[in-house]
Amino acid sequence: MSVHRSNLNPLLAAVTAALCFGGGARAADARLDEMFEALRNAPAPEAARLGEDIRLRLSNSGSPAMNLLLKRGRDAMAAGDAYLAIELLGALTDHAPEFAEGWHARSVAYARAGLMGPALDDLERSLALDPRNFLAIYSLGALLEEVGQPVLAAEAYRQVATIHPHFDDAGHALERLNAETRGTDL
Repeated sequence: MSVHRSNLNPLLAAVTAALCFGGGARAADARLDEMFEALRNAPAPEAARLGEDIRLRLSNSGSPAMNLLLKRGRDAMAAGDAYLAIELLGALTDHAPEFAEGWHARSVAYARAGLMGPALDDLERSLALDPRNFLAIYSLGALLEEVGQPVLAAEAYRQVATIHPHFDDAGHALERLNAETRGTDL
């Protein structure tokens, strides 16, 4: 599916605002706050463990049924069936609209199906609910690259590095973008 630049401008502005200004309706979770603080200052080996612990915590909706939908949606993506994943993860977002990781996972499925507009919409919703989810921000960077927005993509990757300084994928993405755009302002 082709995405027209004129259709993306308002969406990109909204996503950028969510990324830059954060906020969000994320429920207070003192332990998660502590984990994010520790992640920011942890040495690389500990940061990898903390990042995985945070990812697991963010993937827990608190409902076994919703967790099962998330797992089945991810399994469908792993099997290469993005459309089944979209269907399963759509049920998840319908039944658990405050679960940020459901929106993030469905955005990945949309992107794999080539549906960049809906993918960006879901990432906007995910980041409005939880602006610290470094994996969702990384996904945003990848999508922004895909739709030809390297400046915004670089900003997303820099935000990831602020939250998780040892997230190698963000560092590699920034290096690649810098090499590709040498001589232009990012």
